[in-house]
Amino acid sequence: MSVIQYQPWNALEQMRREMEKVIASYADRDDGDGVVAADWLPAVDVKEEADRFVITADVPGVEPKEIDINMENGVLTIRGEKQRESQEELQKYKRVERARGSFFRRFTLPETADAEKISARFSNGVLEITIPKQERVQPRKIAIES
Repeated sequence: MSVIQYQPWNALEQMRREMEKVIASYADRDDGDGVVAADWLPAVDVKEEADRFVITADVPGVEPKEIDINMENGVLTIRGEKQRESQEELQKYKRVERARGSFFRRFTLPETADAEKISARFSNGVLEITIPKQERVQPRKIAIES
């Protein structure tokens, strides 16, 4: 006889993760004119370094040509689309969990971000956006002449 360990919190944890996905899917969806613009949200990491900010987004299965990155009024917008299978092809599956359709994320950038020098690169399903910080004017010591 084998012993199966009962973990009652696993189901609750899974439900919490699903609820977070639902809530997150409505958090960034407004396209400014009230139109819902996303079917799914890619997982994103935002990192601040001494001289730049780095946004890393997981967008597996999305072609770089299907991704649009915009910067306007201090808001960085990432949108794109992961192609859907045809309805006929979907009927062959027993279970579909991978996200398909359009995605949309917005990030308000701090005033220290240099919008003119933003760059992006794509590799192995990971989009990395680099946002340099503006060069700070260093304090200057002023000599007093006598």
